[in-house]
This record gives sequence, structure tokens and C-alpha cells, in this order.
Amino acid sequence: MPTESVAIAATLMRGGTSKGLFFLRGDLPAEPAARDALLLRAIGSPDPYGRHIDGLGGATSSTSKVVLVQRSAQSGCDVDYLFGQVAIEQPLIDWSGSCGNLAAAVGPFALHAGLVGGAPTDGRATVRIWQANLGQRIVAHVPMRGGRVQEMGDFALDGVPFAAAEIRLDFLDPAGGGGLPLLPTGHVRDTLDVPGLGPVEATLINAGNPTVIAPAAALGLAGTELPRALNADAALLARCEAVRAQAAVAMGLAASAEQATRERPATPKLALVALPAGYVASDGRAVAAAALDVLVRMVSMAQFHHALPGTGAIALAAAAALPGTLLAPWRPAQGGGLRMGHPSGCIETEAEAGQDAGGAWQIRRVSVSRSARRLMTGQVWVPSGA
Repeated sequence: MPTESVAIAATLMRGGTSKGLFFLRGDLPAEPAARDALLLRAIGSPDPYGRHIDGLGGATSSTSKVVLVQRSAQSGCDVDYLFGQVAIEQPLIDWSGSCGNLAAAVGPFALHAGLVGGAPTDGRATVRIWQANLGQRIVAHVPMRGGRVQEMGDFALDGVPFAAAEIRLDFLDPAGGGGLPLLPTGHVRDTLDVPGLGPVEATLINAGNPTVIAPAAALGLAGTELPRALNADAALLARCEAVRAQAAVAMGLAASAEQATRERPATPKLALVALPAGYVASDGRAVAAAALDVLVRMVSMAQFHHALPGTGAIALAAAAALPGTLLAPWRPAQGGGLRMGHPSGCIETEAEAGQDAGGAWQIRRVSVSRSARRLMTGQVWVPSGA
């Protein structure tokens, strides 16, 4: 039994509609098992009470996250970004995917830590990020003022209660992460044979994170529901997991649905989509159907997300840019960004797609605006031998 604690430098940051503990990778054990044990204890997992009482996690999929940053050895990149999704009630960190929301905080963290040189005193610093989980590139455009990261501003982000400075993120060539192609099955649409549900039409795509996109109606939903009610329906969550796990098998990410549930809870994500309709957001605001192109309710770590994961927005924007997908009919007719209605409001993303010399489709870029700021800097105390 540990008799004392050790202190590890850490920064708690909000990025987009998520928050997580940020570390310099060199401050952590190099051996993966020892590193993960330390990070689990810092977050407070596993917690059978589901509260993260003895750690700094927030006991939701949006707030039970860790980020490791270091100078990059990749040509043309400034820093490496490694993301871990921490399970709440299990001793598990899923390193299989990325977090698009926390990607917004990587640039500011790197600038605060002195990992990026040549940043302008005023204007926008360009931070070139290597997303190490998926082997992809992100360019963050971080506002600067007086030689410091500008965190305060008037950019409002649905799902975040206070305004902040806008950070523009360009996800370059966001498909193909983890060695999985843009369309893992080779099809723009598949039919999943889901136990207890039967055939479910879906688009399986790998952009941002592996994602399965299915009609909300297939799960008996209109797409206007809010997470509090959805997450109280254990039978609905079980059906969602059955769809997600079956998609994981179809995408080649797991040998069985049982393995997908047990070992890969973070990816693929599940997005349920529906035609635009007016609804009342979680904060009581009315969201008009005319302001949207599609309704989205997304499941992350077996719970409906309070907004929309950043990588989920990337996957949906990419799918809308490809002919024949479930989202293709909702692509904006006059160009511009795809406007997605989620429980906290709306997010808009812009996708640039094209075909290579052989006619295969590529997603060249997906861009989105987020915000980020430091919440706490200091030391996290972890029992020795964790």
C-alpha cells in the first residue's frame, strides 16, 4: 500500500466543449503500464461510484481525458499530441482515437510551455501539431496579444457558458488515421445486422475518428431529444452500443462485438442523424430548424454527449462531402459549412474534398472554430506506486 504521494506537473485545460489534464510527456514514466497507472490515479479511475471523488476527472466522457504533449520529431510539426480517453468505472485508458475539442487546447498549452518558438507578439501564432494517436496533422491558429496567448474574447461556443478567444483549427487530410481507410468497408453505405434491432443502414467513415453514422429513427429517436433523458434509458444505451460494436467489427477494429465493448469503448463513435427540426437546447434556448442542415445526437463512452465531439464533427462534415453517404443529401447546396444541431446548440464545419488521380475520394481539410483556456496549473498529487 502506498505510504506517500508524488507530485507531477499538470495543467487542467478546457478545449472546446471538453476539458482534460495536460502533461509534458517527459514528466511521466516512459513505460506504458506505469504511465497509465499514474494517469488513472490522477484522474481518479476506476471509481465504482462513478464520481471521480479521489481524482481530477469530471466523471463524464467529456471531462475524463488526458493529453500528453512534447516537442515533435516529425518534419514540419512543432509538437506531438497524444490523447487518452479515460474510462470512469474501469481501469482503462483508450489510446485508439483523438479528441478534436481538446486539440484546440494543444496549441495554447505548447505556447505556454515554451515548446513553440517564433510566435508573433500580436496576431495569430501558427502551431503545427502531430496527432500521434492517428498519425495526422492539425494546424492551430492561436490568437496572441502582448507576447502571450490571448484567452479572453467574444467568441461564443454552444456548450460552453462563457465567451473566449476564437482558435481556428485546420485538420489536414483527416482520413486514414490508424491505418484505416476513409471508407473502411469500401462502401459509402452499409447495412449492419444488429442483434435485437435487425438491419440498420449506416455510413462507416474514418475521419477525425472512426465513426458510424446511422439514422436516429433506427433507434426510435427523432433527433431532438436531450442527453439527460436519453442517458436515463438503459435499454436505449444498450441498443446504441450494439450498433456501435457491430460497426467496429464491420470496420475491422474488433474481432467481435464483445471485444469492441470490452476493449475499445472510445472508438468508433456513434452519430445518430435526422432531418432538421426545431428544438429546445439544454440551456433553454430555442434552436430553429432553418438554422441547421442536420440534427445530430452522438454517443461517446456509452453516454449521449452533451454537445458534439470535435472529431465527430469532422467525421460528419467529411461524410457530407462524399456522394452517396447518409449525410450527402444534407450537404449545403451553395457550399459553406455543414450546420449540425446538437443538444447544446449548433456547430459549423467546413470540409474540402476531392478525388485523386485514380478517382478515389479524399478529405483534404476540415476546419472548425473552437476556444480554449487554462483552468489550473500546478501539481497533481498521485500516491506513489500507483
